[in-house]
Amino acid sequence: MALSERIPVSAQLRRKRNRRRLHTLGFLSPWLIGFTVFFGYPLIATVYFSFMHYNQIQAPTFVGLKNWKYVLTQMPLFGPALWNTVWLVVVMVALRVVFGLGVGLLITKIKTGVGLFRTAFYIPYLAPPVAATVAFVFLLNPSTGPVNEMLSWVGIHGPNWFNDPSWSKPSLVLLSLWGIGDLMVIFMASLLDVPKDQYEAADLDGAGAVAKFRFVTWPAITPIVLFAVVTGVVQTMQYYTQALVAGKLASGVSIGPGTVITPGYPDHSTLTVPQLVYSLGFQNFNTGAACVLSLVLFAIAMAVTLLLMRKSVGLIPAED
Repeated sequence: MALSERIPVSAQLRRKRNRRRLHTLGFLSPWLIGFTVFFGYPLIATVYFSFMHYNQIQAPTFVGLKNWKYVLTQMPLFGPALWNTVWLVVVMVALRVVFGLGVGLLITKIKTGVGLFRTAFYIPYLAPPVAATVAFVFLLNPSTGPVNEMLSWVGIHGPNWFNDPSWSKPSLVLLSLWGIGDLMVIFMASLLDVPKDQYEAADLDGAGAVAKFRFVTWPAITPIVLFAVVTGVVQTMQYYTQALVAGKLASGVSIGPGTVITPGYPDHSTLTVPQLVYSLGFQNFNTGAACVLSLVLFAIAMAVTLLLMRKSVGLIPAED
């Protein structure tokens, strides 16, 4: 009799668990659909087409590892594009984080006019990427730009900026530092959230500004620094618009409908992997090689992100 009483109870519990699972899936369904449509399916399709010869017109045909061999060993522009992308990731992300944190610290210490300074540093971030790049190319024009003209007033011969392979990437870094408003706001919020009693305790111990930043501020904002670095790496791995527009404008070729843009001016110094992906996939219709480049870029971004997420790197406290 006891066994017959337990059977309906266990069936009722299973029904409750199933209803809870269905409710959970219902709440998760928007994310699951979005993940499948916008990430899962494109990733699987990219892997599939990386083993195919596909020109977006005829049906894809299987070619094995030929696309991978072509990209990794035979493509002449893969090395320069990868080097430029890695250079921008290392230099641009590091300087943006340092500069954004410095501006955030400066504004949190200002007593008067905080709103004016905050607005002045944030407004450039709102400028469209193309418009901001066009303005910077004009300002840094080696012949008619006001920057080189002002440098000449103090006896300095300005560089060729976007027209010089040695200065083109530093010019892009200057453009990115001009639009530092996003990181400034994030760091300001994290700095204002540091407990005041910790600063008071540090003052009682006689700690200076450097010691307070090292032992009070930095441990409190390290998760925000990690967030800024990881998102910066992902964004810079996709760096496309600014480099393409700057190179095209600096080359002196007008951009109009039907214009075929050859990226990388000058001397492939601004060529990035996303530009190469677009050129292969939508200009040369070599979809298989473009998919291989996309997967290589994805693998590098994932590897760098996992490396940054390790506690041994120092951006995550060891006790967490």
